[in-house]
Amino acid sequence: MPTDMSQAKQPVSAMLTGPYGHPFHPMLVTVPIGAWVTSLVFDVGSCIVDDPAFLSRGALWLIAVGVLGALAAATVGFLDLLSIPVGTAAQRTALIHMSLMLVVTLAFAGNFWWRATSGTDGTVDAGQLCLTVVSLIVLTVAGALGGKLAYRYGVRVVDEATQADGFERRD
Repeated sequence: MPTDMSQAKQPVSAMLTGPYGHPFHPMLVTVPIGAWVTSLVFDVGSCIVDDPAFLSRGALWLIAVGVLGALAAATVGFLDLLSIPVGTAAQRTALIHMSLMLVVTLAFAGNFWWRATSGTDGTVDAGQLCLTVVSLIVLTVAGALGGKLAYRYGVRVVDEATQADGFERRD
């Protein structure tokens, strides 16, 4: 196995980013993704029900939870980025993934601020709803790039020799 590839599979710090073959970043990204997608569900629901205030407040706090979760995921993701060799396709993909995720996180932080300071009667503004939808579209693209890092380039994935022991028959 080439040295560059094996370097990208090893954690910079197992304590901070997860041990070999079990990175924390993919676990942490489920928090912002789930929170932000659910905030959209709450937004849509608030447009349908007679009393939208509780759903709008729920969406506001789901956005906040997502931003905080994204900051945690970004911290360990950045440390994983440090293990990727400079000048490689994997590093270029990781930098685009990181940049898009920063844009999404800033967009949701701005969306939180907009909602928290707008002083509406509980209804979600069309602009706020559109910002959520656009942010989720960019999140999908960024997530696909994150998947490419793991599934195509094998960043922080154990090598095939280590994987093979999971397929040995033990009769």
